Amino acid sequence: MDPSGIFFTRYEQDSSLVRTRAQWTALGLFVLALVLFPWFASPRLVAVANLMLVTAIVVVGLQITTGYAGQINLGQAAFMGVGAYGAAAMEVRLGLPFWAAVPIGGILAALVGWAFGLTAARIKGFYLALTTIAAQFLFVFVVLNLPSSWLGGVNGFSLQPAAVGPLVLDSDRKLYALFLLGAAVMIFGAFGIVRSRHGRSFVAVRDDDVAAAMMGIDVPATKARAFIVGAFYAGIGGALWAYQIRFVSVDQFTLFHSIWFIAMMIVGGMGSIVGALVGTLLIRAVQETITTVGPDLVERVPALSSDFVFASMNVFLGAIIVAFLLLEPKGLMHRWNIAKASYRLWPFPH
Repeated sequence: MDPSGIFFTRYEQDSSLVRTRAQWTALGLFVLALVLFPWFASPRLVAVANLMLVTAIVVVGLQITTGYAGQINLGQAAFMGVGAYGAAAMEVRLGLPFWAAVPIGGILAALVGWAFGLTAARIKGFYLALTTIAAQFLFVFVVLNLPSSWLGGVNGFSLQPAAVGPLVLDSDRKLYALFLLGAAVMIFGAFGIVRSRHGRSFVAVRDDDVAAAMMGIDVPATKARAFIVGAFYAGIGGALWAYQIRFVSVDQFTLFHSIWFIAMMIVGGMGSIVGALVGTLLIRAVQETITTVGPDLVERVPALSSDFVFASMNVFLGAIIVAFLLLEPKGLMHRWNIAKASYRLWPFPH
């Protein structure tokens, strides 16, 4: 719905993502703020922004798989780990540069996602959730039980800083430019996917797979495709994560991380790319606030142990999921869309 008095005469205008001059201006200012952010923010905030950008890529992929295609995925952190280990192995074992290792990590994660997408063709709901949880534990089992010369075993991988020719990206400020560009490309691609015929088939399968099959949609292929796309996004995010931390181990990709990704999607809004970004921003901000304030709180209140303070993050996670599922199951973007529609109808609220 456009504001009162705004209308278009061409299909290209009517189907565009950014539709009005005011929206173009707001988008331009937002992009400018993102570009200038590392030059005015502290190193700590830049590091947090890098983490948010990487997480946003992973959650957007999960949004495509679960929010648009309706395929429950509780193993997104495992696919992220496959991408991280894949990129690390390409660099450490084969000596490939990061610009080649990162896409390969995404492709390897997509292949693993395809394998689990095949199971989605036969099962769904609770049983599909159990299958994706199995992916989480299978990932840990494989990494720890393969020869350490392959994936590092319990010792993990240490990586060299990413480099583009003579430019070495060895600081958070330099990595921010890389991550911002990567996130922009992946998010733009996500908008293209969900607005294409593939995205429409995802939504049709999510709403009613029987009706979708009767309309001629290849339901098993669509479900597998949704897992491939979501896992690819997770793999790219994991590969970028590996170059930010420059160390990869299995304890960085646990089931709790997958549940956090689900929480980000639920808070922002299911079936919304922007909702995935909003949920990532809010949940990551809360996590970093607790991490920053936690030690000071323990110091001021000796009765509280550090374990109690940081364990409260998981309690907070559960409370957030329950609260949104009960009170606002469609997420914050649903509420924002209602407010936006009310504003755009003014002065004709009827």
